[in-house]
Amino acid sequence: MSERTLDHVGIAVPSLDEAIATWAALTEGPAAGRETVLDQGVEVVFVGSGHGRVELLAPTRADSPIARFLDRRGPGLHHLCYRVPDLRSALAAHASAGFELIDLEPRRGTHDHLVAFLHPRTSGGVLVELLEKRDRTVSAI
Repeated sequence: MSERTLDHVGIAVPSLDEAIATWAALTEGPAAGRETVLDQGVEVVFVGSGHGRVELLAPTRADSPIARFLDRRGPGLHHLCYRVPDLRSALAAHASAGFELIDLEPRRGTHDHLVAFLHPRTSGGVLVELLEKRDRTVSAI
């Protein structure tokens, strides 16, 4: 499998506005890149910087995956995200290694980056996101 680095940790929260102050203080970093992903029914913002970034995820509708996650488990760790140089190659390598893919093909994530997820059943109970970044600067909010 290709070289990868931890990009961020995803945390599910009921409200971004309430969580931003807490997580900005914990990470000692600014909040940046607030965005809504309409097809997933989620609003996100990143806090912190570097490889210690935290992605806060809040539902925008009751039937979204994040809303269901919060209903079942409450706020907390949602996923780990690893940056990969070539997402299609990474998906093929993970499938060959026996990991169950949630996304068989890359899809658009935040900031127009490409993402895909591995099922927790085959990754130790943790949802894993793979991310291929596209060049784009994210401004602070």
